[in-house]
Amino acid sequence: MNQELSIRIILESPPPGVDFGIQKGSGNKYETILKQRSAQEDLCFEFKISVKENKDALYNFTGPYVQGPSSERFIYVDIGTAAGQFDSVWTRRLKIPLRGISVETIQLMLTDASLVLETKVPGTAKDGGPNCATVKPFSGWYLSRT
Repeated sequence: MNQELSIRIILESPPPGVDFGIQKGSGNKYETILKQRSAQEDLCFEFKISVKENKDALYNFTGPYVQGPSSERFIYVDIGTAAGQFDSVWTRRLKIPLRGISVETIQLMLTDASLVLETKVPGTAKDGGPNCATVKPFSGWYLSRT
C-alpha cells in the first residue's frame, strides 16, 4: 500500500536571479513544479513523496518526484533553463539522494502526520553558480515538524 511522506528541501544561499524547482516526471516528459527565483535568502520546497513497503519489510520511495533505481532513489532540483528560465545562463540539475533514511524514521512519520523529512543543501557551487550534480557533502535527512 502506498502512503505519503512530507518532504522539505532547504536550498541554502543560492546565487540570485536563478529559477529553481522540483522535477516532476523524468526523461523528456517532466515539468518543474514549485518554481522559485532566488534572491538573497534560502529557498524552501515542500511536497510529498510516496512510500510503499516491499516484500523484505523495507520501504521503497515512489511517485512522480522520485528518480533513479530502487536502490539509489533521489530527487532532482531543476535549475535555470532546466527549470524553464530560458534567459538563464545556467542549465543544471541538483541531485538530492534519498539514502540513509531508516525504517524506524519512516514508520514514525507514517504514524505522526506532523513530521517532515527535511534536508539542507548548499545552493551555490564552488564556481559561484548554482550547485549541481549530486550534493556533496550530503549531511542527510532529519525529522522536523510542519
